[in-house]
Amino acid sequence: MDFYYLPGSAPCRAVLMTAKAVGVDLNPKLLNLMSGEHLKPEFLKINPQHTIPTLVDNDFSLWESRAIMVYLVEKYGKNDSLYPKCPKKRAVINQRLYFDMGTLYQRFAEYYYPQIFAKQPANPDNYKKMEEAVGFLDTFLQGKTYAAGDTFTLADITLLATISTYECAGFDLNKFPNVLKWFEHCKTIAPGYDINQSGCDEFKKYFSK
Repeated sequence: MDFYYLPGSAPCRAVLMTAKAVGVDLNPKLLNLMSGEHLKPEFLKINPQHTIPTLVDNDFSLWESRAIMVYLVEKYGKNDSLYPKCPKKRAVINQRLYFDMGTLYQRFAEYYYPQIFAKQPANPDNYKKMEEAVGFLDTFLQGKTYAAGDTFTLADITLLATISTYECAGFDLNKFPNVLKWFEHCKTIAPGYDINQSGCDEFKKYFSK
C-alpha cells in the first residue's frame, strides 16, 4: 500500500502507528507540500482534496487519517481490540476520534500554524482555547488508564499523536496531570512510538527558530 505523508504531521504519524499495530507494511511516499507536489495532476487523481495522509490500497484510495486508521483495523486487524465491535465502546472511540479532529488537533493548528506558515503573531485567545481542549482531555482521563474504555484503542493512538505534537511545540502538560500520566504510559506501549517520536523530532524544527 502506498502511503503519501510527511513525517512531522500528527495525522500521518497516527496512521503509521496504526499500521504498526495491525502488522501492515506501508510503502511510504514523501509528499513535499512546499513545492506543490500535492497539486500535481497525478496526485489530484488519487485525492482531489490534495491532503495528507493519503492511502492507496490497490485501486482504493482514502484520505483523512482517522478514516484510514479505522479502515486498516477493520480490513487488516487480527482482532477488534483497537476498534471493538460493541456499539457503545465503538461510540466512545468515535467521539474521541472526532474530538481529536475537531477540537484538540484543530485548536493546536489554529494557534500554531498561522505563526509557523504565515509568520503571524501569536493569538492569546487561541492559546486559551488550546488549553481548554487539553483540559477536556484531562477530564476524560480522570480515573482512567486509557482514553476510551479499559484498553488501548484507536482513540489513544490518534490522541497520542496530537499530544506528542503539543509536547514538541513546548506546550506545558504539567498543568494536566491525567493527560501527563496517560501520555507517559502510552509512550511505553504504543506500537511504533519510535516512528512517532522521530516525526516529532522532525516537526520540532519549526518551534526552535
